[in-house]
Amino acid sequence: MSIKFLAEDDRPREKFLLKGKTSLSDSELLAIILGSGNNEDSALELARKILASVGNNWQNLSKLSIKDLMKFKGIGEAKAISVAATLEIGRRKASQETPEKTSISSAKDSYNIFSQHLSDLRTEEFWAIFLNQKNQIVYKTQISKGGISGTLVDVRVLFRIAIEHFATSLIVAHNHPSGSLKPSLEDIQITKSIKNAGEILNVTLLDHLIIGDNSFFSFAEEGLL
Repeated sequence: MSIKFLAEDDRPREKFLLKGKTSLSDSELLAIILGSGNNEDSALELARKILASVGNNWQNLSKLSIKDLMKFKGIGEAKAISVAATLEIGRRKASQETPEKTSISSAKDSYNIFSQHLSDLRTEEFWAIFLNQKNQIVYKTQISKGGISGTLVDVRVLFRIAIEHFATSLIVAHNHPSGSLKPSLEDIQITKSIKNAGEILNVTLLDHLIIGDNSFFSFAEEGLL
């Protein structure tokens, strides 16, 4: 359905979904927060009036009290609090520095991260680290959990996560509860499957680690990738 055929209150939400958050105007963003207007104005028209009253300036809007916001027809206490809370979130976000992403440059770096999750376990788990073009971690998660002798890995799930996080490469790891670092035939096969799938999707498998007792085996370092 075209946006122009939607009720005006619904258009900003639809535009958000179809074109992304950066495509919305200030009044459209505020309209989404408001949710609805009054019997005279749509949420969008009400948002325009509110912003116009403060010179279309978010900083000025953030200075309004709950009572100030409630002077606008259609703005009750709950809506006023929603607006104030949203602006406070924006203020706090602006005051915080973007956390620096951890970079991976060696198998040892990978081991230091994976070992926090895979050391001293009685059952086998399979984890993955997803990285950007700078080899910085963008996401880390457990992929599967199994028994003492193994765990199943769904390659489709692995790469769905990679695509969702715009990863350009990944590193996988699993533990051997026995403490042995020798890769099994299944370990070698799943490594090949992941590598081959990654080549098709242009997401590079950088390494596969087997975590043992305070040590690890790296497929990349052993030339098995």
